[in-house]
Amino acid sequence: MDELHKNGRDPIDEESKNRDLDTFREDAEGTYLTTNQGLRINHTDDSLKAGERGPTLMEDFHFREKMTHFDHERIPERVVHARGAGAHGYFQVYESMAKVTRAKFLQDPSVKTPVFVRFSTVVGSRGSADTVRDARGFATKFYTEEGNFDLVGNNIPVFFIQDAIKFPDLVHAIKPEPHHEMPQASAAHDTFWDFISLMPESMHMIMWVLSDRAIPRSFSMMEGFGVHTFRFVNEAGKARFVKFHWKPLNGVHSLVWDEAQKLAGKDPDWLRRDLWESIEMGNYPEFELGVQIVEEEDELVFDFDLLDATKIIPEELVPVQRIGKMVLNRNPDNFFAETEQVAFHPGHVVPGIDFTNDPLLQGRLFSYLDTQLIRLGGPNFAEIPINRPVVQVHNNQRDGYMRQTINRGRTSYFPNSLGGGCPMMAPHEMGGYVHYAERVDGHKIRTRSESFKDHFSQATLFWKSLTPPEQEHLVQAAHFELGKVETKAIRQRMLELFHQVDPDLAIQVAAGIGVPAPGKDAPVMKRHKKGISVDRSPALSMEQGPADSIAGRRVAILAADGFNHAEVMAVRSALHEAGAQTEIVSKFLGSLQSESGEAIEVDKNFIITASIMYDAIFVPGGDESVALLKKQGDALHFVNEAFKHCKPVGAMSEGVALLMEANIEGVIFAGPQTEEELVSNKGVVTSRNGTGSPQFVQSFIDAIAAHRHWDRETKERVPA
Repeated sequence: MDELHKNGRDPIDEESKNRDLDTFREDAEGTYLTTNQGLRINHTDDSLKAGERGPTLMEDFHFREKMTHFDHERIPERVVHARGAGAHGYFQVYESMAKVTRAKFLQDPSVKTPVFVRFSTVVGSRGSADTVRDARGFATKFYTEEGNFDLVGNNIPVFFIQDAIKFPDLVHAIKPEPHHEMPQASAAHDTFWDFISLMPESMHMIMWVLSDRAIPRSFSMMEGFGVHTFRFVNEAGKARFVKFHWKPLNGVHSLVWDEAQKLAGKDPDWLRRDLWESIEMGNYPEFELGVQIVEEEDELVFDFDLLDATKIIPEELVPVQRIGKMVLNRNPDNFFAETEQVAFHPGHVVPGIDFTNDPLLQGRLFSYLDTQLIRLGGPNFAEIPINRPVVQVHNNQRDGYMRQTINRGRTSYFPNSLGGGCPMMAPHEMGGYVHYAERVDGHKIRTRSESFKDHFSQATLFWKSLTPPEQEHLVQAAHFELGKVETKAIRQRMLELFHQVDPDLAIQVAAGIGVPAPGKDAPVMKRHKKGISVDRSPALSMEQGPADSIAGRRVAILAADGFNHAEVMAVRSALHEAGAQTEIVSKFLGSLQSESGEAIEVDKNFIITASIMYDAIFVPGGDESVALLKKQGDALHFVNEAFKHCKPVGAMSEGVALLMEANIEGVIFAGPQTEEELVSNKGVVTSRNGTGSPQFVQSFIDAIAAHRHWDRETKERVPA
């Protein structure tokens, strides 16, 4: 911190990166149009011509500059993670982590370190939909007082491959097939599953991709993982292995496949819009940073290799310590300048954080830097405002495309005497980065450790850790994905791999894809248990996670003229206080009149929204309102579709009649007492006589916190 003051810079705090970007921000209000050289322009609607109907003249510098800039406005999209959304925020550690790492941003609980986070899909192009089945990128840039630290991760803790040399093959296989450029943003095609069926090491990742984890409800409701094993190194040089986790405080929740597909058509920007609107409304996404720390002497105690990126450390063996919180509280000012141009690289570390010999990580240390050079025009991408650290940069790396810094002085080399030996080397005690002194020796060989060769134990662990509804959804996903595969031999090979994970899983998948499963007595590879392990891990199941918050949820209130104003206000107020958002949904935009004369504004009409855009629905009473809704097919479909997707449905007084019209009264009235004040059954909460009673409101909030009520999936013939 003293060095920062000496250099005339403020200490690092939450607003330091924001202030840093102010230099580059521009507001057009009250300004005149100019060229890039500052020349004011008085006409931009017509090019300069030789006569009214004559040819355009080459001397029209304004036309040429405007058109040239337009021709070059698009940079190459990322090969993977092309479609994303970003947000600014800050991170605060809870207490000093000096015992395990010298990283300064993990020392002082009073310091708010600025961050920029980019969430993304992996496979699709920039124009693809948000809700496709895919892994999600979760990359965080910490602007620390020691330089930038990039935690580049995903919402899935493992990866498809163990060695980065296979990454081009993986991406080529999963991208649209080269002969016809289809399908977009989807793994459901022959080339991907051909590759996977020949790569048993991918089976753990495949189980995650087929699970509901691959269709998150919101960026604020998905976990993040650093994937690789890194090292923490403390001031004394003592190292420990570390895995990074992001734990969302809104809980971990997913979409169902049917609504994910419908959202891709109704609003392909669903996840990006949800992130933007939540921040604009002050419902800031919050994540706790967690770490799993393993002592060096315990490196080999597990039945898997810590350097294998296709494996997790089960939380039951090494609990996740939550060491700090990240709050995302500001949207970007310009998508291209910030979200599109931000450049992450796992090689951007700070003192106290170091690498391991994970062969996938080692390859990423090369590829991330290499791809920025072509995508962002050359070696000066770090000078783009969003990528600039908040500390001063001094080195002898000059020139190149798009250089922003104007270096003064004669010397651009080291050692030198003409420049006073500057920029000089920083010793360890002044924050100089020192690589961990790991002993490395061995023959130059192309091979893989025997400890990397168990490809099925953790895939089985994942399968056995899921609840029955989660297992059913995974099987249905396999039916969809492999049902799109035309080559029968590929489907057969995949069943053989599923058999290795679990014979019953293979039988269930086989039932939907037209090829027989291996017999239950077909051989299963012997699992070599050479260390500690677990048979089940509840932490791998979303359904077994906490369900105690409705923060960030969206609730639709279906109403028409004549609605019960008191019921709407009571429920709406309670939901807002609990952190949820509500919207009035009706047939037309405009305002509605309550039965007692109050007016309320309609937020969305049926034609532009649907139940798939909400986490729950509420139907207030009011004879006239309910009578009108019962005649509207859109309203009945809204209720049925929400019910089909196992979402909470609430209704009060006359509003219960709309649920009965939608033919779900068998759930409303589970017993003979049909006139009960309050009935809560399978996520359907009704109050026949109440007017916003606290009991109804609390029961409805509890139903929303549970997210889905899977015991309703057994109800057949839901017309939605």
